[in-house]
Amino acid sequence: MPDAAPVKTRPTAPEKTTLAEAPALDSAIADLGTGLRAWVHVTLAQRAKLLERLHATVSAVAEEWADTAATSKGLEPGHPLRGEEWLSGPYATLVAIDAYRGSLEKLAKGESPLAGIPTEPAPGDRRRAHVFPQNPIDNMLLSGYTGEIWFTPGTTDAAARRDAGLAQLHPTTPGGVGLVLGAGNVTSIPVLDVLYELLANNRVAILKVNPTQDVLVPVYERALAPLVEPGFLRIVRGGGDVGAYLTTHKGVDHVHITGAAPTFDAIVWGTGAPAARRKRENRPQLKKPITAELGGVSPIIVVPGVWSDADLRFHAEHVATMRLQNSGHNCIAGQVVLLSAEWPQRDAFLAALRTAYDAAPARPVWYPRSDEKLAAAASGYPSADWCGDGTRALIEIEPGEDPAALETTEYFAPVLGVVSLPGNGQEFLDNAVAHANDHLVGTLGANVLIDPVTETALGAGFERAIAELRYGSIAINTWTAFVFLTPTLAWGGFPGATLQHVESGIGIVHNALLLDHVERSIARGPFRPLPRSLSALTGKGRMSVLPKPPWFVTSRTGASVSEGFTRFRMDGDWARLVGTLVQAFRA
Repeated sequence: MPDAAPVKTRPTAPEKTTLAEAPALDSAIADLGTGLRAWVHVTLAQRAKLLERLHATVSAVAEEWADTAATSKGLEPGHPLRGEEWLSGPYATLVAIDAYRGSLEKLAKGESPLAGIPTEPAPGDRRRAHVFPQNPIDNMLLSGYTGEIWFTPGTTDAAARRDAGLAQLHPTTPGGVGLVLGAGNVTSIPVLDVLYELLANNRVAILKVNPTQDVLVPVYERALAPLVEPGFLRIVRGGGDVGAYLTTHKGVDHVHITGAAPTFDAIVWGTGAPAARRKRENRPQLKKPITAELGGVSPIIVVPGVWSDADLRFHAEHVATMRLQNSGHNCIAGQVVLLSAEWPQRDAFLAALRTAYDAAPARPVWYPRSDEKLAAAASGYPSADWCGDGTRALIEIEPGEDPAALETTEYFAPVLGVVSLPGNGQEFLDNAVAHANDHLVGTLGANVLIDPVTETALGAGFERAIAELRYGSIAINTWTAFVFLTPTLAWGGFPGATLQHVESGIGIVHNALLLDHVERSIARGPFRPLPRSLSALTGKGRMSVLPKPPWFVTSRTGASVSEGFTRFRMDGDWARLVGTLVQAFRA
């Protein structure tokens, strides 16, 4: 390794403030300046070893992590949905750590992280890399699921392979100190954002935990001890005043936030009339770079075809899961179902959807101010059906009714809408793509459900329509949460957002192959579960050995299977995995 470049750090003298926490925050940032000087001397091989240690410490607290998170959201022991917190917390973190470690090991040997990964053309002068599955374990646990990274138009294979590695191509060049303003809804998000700061950008980080996750701070401190001890990470609590202090601190070089667009605007432009003027004149009050993931209104495009009754039930449960997982408190929760008004099975699908939406297990609506969002939906759409325990709105937009509020408000609560569009086949799909692009706020994730016969019939027209969807993640016969959970895929809004028009955010995270030139991620899943997926053996669709994905809110064994999958990622115990797979077949 060459000698490290000199690290230039700005003075971190105390800010002029009356904030009680200021001295501790100043001290934390000073520690990170020292940690940054140490980080650039850590070789790639040593960084891979550090991640091995991190895998062990995360594994050691995984059960406490999942239990604490579930209980904090009102899911008491024995609740059928507690498995969500295993998958979206320690599972997501462990698979990301392992994927980053693999990339570092390749780079340490002088290889590209894309070495051995096939690429091929994609529509619109693009290339795509088939980045999932990476190994037989992926194939087994997530049978029938695949993932692709699509590069920006004009990117060549040579450029994609040459530039894979990002900051780890120059590991002795410091990236400064990054501030991570952690998300409050999903417990792995703050950890994954810290990892991306460190590995994609060579930035040590100060993580301000969202107050909704304060209960997890002791767990984070032990899970991330290999980063905290050498000064690569500091974890702090606090509200908006602490966040505001940190964003303007002279010792912070970069800000990353997972949250909502109004919070982003308040950081970048300020509040009130002066902020509006600054935004209009493009004079941001924030004087340092910022990246963000900000959510949006996600479409679920249901392409008409000839579906069996079992298909209708399965995908009705699929759509209910997209909305109700984590009680709808997800930036990628499906919110607007786009249906063909001419689909002969439209009414049958809606009936199955009402049944699934109503029958999903009861759970608290726990995220702050959700009651206000539900009240807004009730006021805007008095004809809404209130399902389940009365906290789930199902809004079917009737002819002449205005869908604007539904399509431009990220409710972040159990509110699901249905909008009908004209056409069948390609005509409907093109209408739905245009509608999603032009009417739904945000560009984070879109979902498409299509049976294999119809997809085959549309052929190149289907892939062209997918290319025209302006979303950073697209899930075909799966949910965009699969993209979030798959570390070799990238997560973020569609490229092109600006400070003034931030859409679903700026930049990407996850992306464990450390790829440059990323435009979007595409996940594909099986239209039918086992045993109906056996039709794939005759050339129709994708084969899957999963009777029902464990993340479905209707999975009878989802809690035990999610825990079992996580424990296998922790220790690789094949004997115990057999029992987990038996549970999966009982879903």
